[in-house]
Amino acid sequence: MSYVALYRKARPPVFEEIKGQDHVVRTLKNQVITDRLQHAYLFCGTRGTGKTSAARILARAVNCEHPKDGNPCNECASCRAIAAGSAMNVIEIDAASNNGVDNVREIVEEVRYRPAQGKYKIYIIDEVHMLSTSAFNALLKTLEEPPSYVIFILATTEVHKIPITILSRCQRYDFHRIGADTISERMRELAGREGITADDKALRFIARAAEGSMRDALSLLDRCLAYANGGEIDYETALAALGAVDADVYNELIDVLSRGEAGRGVFIFDKMVESGREVGQFVGDFIGYLRNLLLIATSAAEAEDLVDVSGEQRGAMKEIAERIPAGTIMRYIRVLSELQNSLRSASNRRILTEVALVKLARPQMEKTSDAVFDRLRLLEEKIEDLEANGVTVRREPDAGPYEPENEDPEPEPGWVPPFAAPEELQRIAAEWGTAADAVESPSARAAVKNAQLRYNGENADDHALYLRPSAKYTAVWDGLIFRAEEAAAVKAQLEAAIERRFKVRADVVLLRSEDKSDRLGEVKVEDILGDRTRIGMAVEEADDAEFNAGI
Repeated sequence: MSYVALYRKARPPVFEEIKGQDHVVRTLKNQVITDRLQHAYLFCGTRGTGKTSAARILARAVNCEHPKDGNPCNECASCRAIAAGSAMNVIEIDAASNNGVDNVREIVEEVRYRPAQGKYKIYIIDEVHMLSTSAFNALLKTLEEPPSYVIFILATTEVHKIPITILSRCQRYDFHRIGADTISERMRELAGREGITADDKALRFIARAAEGSMRDALSLLDRCLAYANGGEIDYETALAALGAVDADVYNELIDVLSRGEAGRGVFIFDKMVESGREVGQFVGDFIGYLRNLLLIATSAAEAEDLVDVSGEQRGAMKEIAERIPAGTIMRYIRVLSELQNSLRSASNRRILTEVALVKLARPQMEKTSDAVFDRLRLLEEKIEDLEANGVTVRREPDAGPYEPENEDPEPEPGWVPPFAAPEELQRIAAEWGTAADAVESPSARAAVKNAQLRYNGENADDHALYLRPSAKYTAVWDGLIFRAEEAAAVKAQLEAAIERRFKVRADVVLLRSEDKSDRLGEVKVEDILGDRTRIGMAVEEADDAEFNAGI
């Protein structure tokens, strides 16, 4: 096979060509120049950010016969042997396939022998997190105190899987995701070097699709080059080669979905599928588009830095963001994220995606609070359209400014609870927020936190905690949250939290708003102070005159 992949051909020969990792490059160069090398390095970061390239350059630099400003000369016998992979003093190990304790024991045995050529023996262990626990343990002592001529360079994409005992023995370097500007600039440089004709818009699109990985970007550029068959790589070519969708299509799609036109939305999606677009990539790209749209809608001032799109595209998205509420965009992201998880094991991905698009356009198919608000938005838009066409829509008269209702109505005059609330209910009421936090549903949690806490004022043996909705949350309480199955879940979550936090078992009763039981007293923390049966001593009450006379 004579052709060499572009990302292999473009591997950086010196530190300066490792793009987007200046914090790592500068430190490694200075260590080589001052001869203050560490015995063990740990390179962490996502795929394609330069970890292995930096390890190989460092291996050449420390053994180079004529180093130049901390870089290898790449011309001496040592540099050429290491670059060709024939050097005996640089050993690269793939921990994914050599992860057993026996493989590590071989390394421990080999480090006792000095390098056959060069000054240092370098061990580069890639994907080191794949080593077994026994292999890590076998490596510990050697990694902590290796011979002076041995340097370990460990590379991983999942640093959280590495034992802390290994981390503490290495000097750690975190390789960051590479910015789209840096990637597109590097591709432009390589395209000129290789005689590839590519426009800036196409390179920018490929850079964004690479998601911070230089290797992925060069692989995608290779794919576009093959698709173009040596011709010019323009934006349309990049879209076709990568199976992606133009942002204008997403603009049209979200416009029709937000207007409730489900059929039109499915038609646009089917056209993309028929033209060869991949379903999973469509969903992922659509979520990314909605993320950008949400940022434009909620943080217009900072959107310039947060949203990586062209000025023309940003203007079109801004017009859409002004018409569609942020809550609707968040609902779309939630539905599509759930779809993305389902697609991993689905046999008919196209049908699932079509159902999700219908769900986006028809919020009445969902019973969540954000779907209800979306339904209200669609109704308001329809009313506005009718009025714009001359249709008179009867509205209720303006009720004036909103005045909050009494959140905590007093019991009917003439009835006073004969005793205070049980002590355990008062303790629960004092820290009610901690118990309410256990409710998983956000909308239910808000309603429960603001609920009125009641107790049975006529039966001292009834230690149940009664919850009545406050006026502000009555509609949500009855209409959305406390359907039979959801009420049971909220009740169970609250009772478990109360038992865990307060070490008592209390039956939680969820009252509907129409339940106006007048024999339920308010749970007040201070009631215990006036309850003579619980304090255990008589309480004398004096009027103001007697009190002042005593003073």
